Amino acid sequence: MELDPLLLSRIQFAFVVSFHAIFPVFTIGLAAYIAVLEGLLLKTGNPVWKQLSMFWTKVFAVVFALGVVSGLVMAFQFGTNWSNFSYATANFMGPVLSYEVVTAFFMEATFLGVLLFGRDKVPPAAHFFSAIMVSLGTFISSFWILSANSWMQTPGGFEMRDGIVHLTSWSEAIFNSSFPYRFAHMALAAFLTGGFVVAGVSAWHLVRNHAVEANKRALSMSMWLLLIIAPLQLVVGDFHGLNTLEEQPVKVAAMEGNWERGSNVPLLLFALPDQEAETNRAAIGLPGMASLILTHDINGVVPGITDVPKEERPPVALVFWSFRIMVGIGILMIVAAFAGLVLRMMGRLYDHRGFLQALRLMVPLPFIAVTAGWFTTELGRAPWLIYGVMTQAEGLTPSLTGGMALFSLIGFMLVYAVVFVVGIYYLTRLTAAGLTDIEAPPEHPERQRPKRPLSAADTPFDGDDLDFTPLRG
Repeated sequence: MELDPLLLSRIQFAFVVSFHAIFPVFTIGLAAYIAVLEGLLLKTGNPVWKQLSMFWTKVFAVVFALGVVSGLVMAFQFGTNWSNFSYATANFMGPVLSYEVVTAFFMEATFLGVLLFGRDKVPPAAHFFSAIMVSLGTFISSFWILSANSWMQTPGGFEMRDGIVHLTSWSEAIFNSSFPYRFAHMALAAFLTGGFVVAGVSAWHLVRNHAVEANKRALSMSMWLLLIIAPLQLVVGDFHGLNTLEEQPVKVAAMEGNWERGSNVPLLLFALPDQEAETNRAAIGLPGMASLILTHDINGVVPGITDVPKEERPPVALVFWSFRIMVGIGILMIVAAFAGLVLRMMGRLYDHRGFLQALRLMVPLPFIAVTAGWFTTELGRAPWLIYGVMTQAEGLTPSLTGGMALFSLIGFMLVYAVVFVVGIYYLTRLTAAGLTDIEAPPEHPERQRPKRPLSAADTPFDGDDLDFTPLRG
C-alpha cells in the first residue's frame, strides 16, 4: 500500500499540536493566578499567599518547560512538511511568529527567571511585577498565535500575486474577522483550565487534610472564578458560533451533522454521521433547536454539508463528535460551578467529600475540552489550509514522500511519549507533595541558588506521596 504524505503530515501536525496546546492553555490561566497571589501577598503579607504562590510557581515551571519543548518542533514542520504554505505566506506568517518571540517569549522567559529565583532576593514589589509580566507575556504570546491561526481560518487584509500572499492591510490581517471571538474563547478556556486544576488539587489535599487553611482559600478563589467564567464561556461560544456560521458555514453544518440546507433543523444529541451516504444513523435530536441556537429563530435556515462539493467537505463524524465532547464538558463545568455555590451557601464547600472527589476527577476534563475544541476548529476547516485560498494538498512540500512523513511521525510520537510520561510523573510528584510550610531564608542564600531552571521546581518527596489508593481523611 502506498503511503500518503498528505495524510501522514496532517496526522503528524495534529499529534504535535494536540500535545503542545494543553500546556500553553494551562500556563496562561496559572500565570494569572500566580500574579493574583503575589499581589495579595504584597498587600497583606499573609504567609498563606506566599505558600500558595511558591507551590503553584513550581508547577508553572514544569508546565512552561514542557510547553517550550513540545512547541519547538512545530515551527520546523512548516519547513519540512508544509514548505509551499510557508513560502506562500511568509510575508504574513514570518513577521507574526517573530513578533510572538520578540514581544512575548523573551519577556516571559526573562521575568520567569526573576519569579522562580528572585524571591527574597529582590524587593517584594519587584517580585510581584515579575509575576505580572510573566502573565502578560503568556497573553501576548497567545494573541499572536491566535491571530495567525485565525487568519488561516478567515483570511483578510491581503491579495494573492503569483501564488504569494501580499499584505494590503496589517490591521485587517491581524485583527481578522474571527480573531476577537477566537481570542476571547481561548482566554476563557485558559482560565477554566487553570481554575479547575487549582480547584481539583486543592480539593484533593482538603480530603487528605493537608495545609487546610491554604487549600481552603485556593478552592474558594477557584470556585468564585469558575462561577463567573464557566457560564460566560457559554455566551462567548455562542457569539463565536454565530461568527463561524457567517464565515465558515460548512464547518457549522458538520458540527451540527446537518446534511441538507433547511429550516427548523433539529439539535442532534446523538448521531452516527455517514459521509458516504450523506445521512445520519441512529439520530436523536430536539426539533428546531439547532435553528434556534444558530439563528435565534426556530424556523431559521441552517446551511447543509451538501452545499459544497464532496472534495470540499470536512470529516463530518470527527467534527460532529469533537464538538459535542467540548460542549458536554462545558455544561458539566457549569454544573460543577453552581454545585459549588450551593455547597458554599450550605457551609459544606470544604468538607463535602463527594464534591471534593468530583473536583479531583474533573482535573483532566479542561484539557480534553481544549483538545476537542481544537479538533473542531482545525478539522472543520478541511480541506483548506487557508480557508478558501489554499488547500492542504497545495501547501504540502512537493518533494515529501510517504516514507519520510511516516519516519518523522514515528519519531515524534516516540520522543513526545517520553516527554509526556516524564512530565506527568514529575507534575504528579509536585501535586502529591502538596504545599510545604514556609521556611526561614537560608543562612547563606548564595550557596542555595538553583543552577538549573527546573531545579526551582524541586520539592521534598517520599514514596507515600504517590499513594493514589482511596483517599484518607
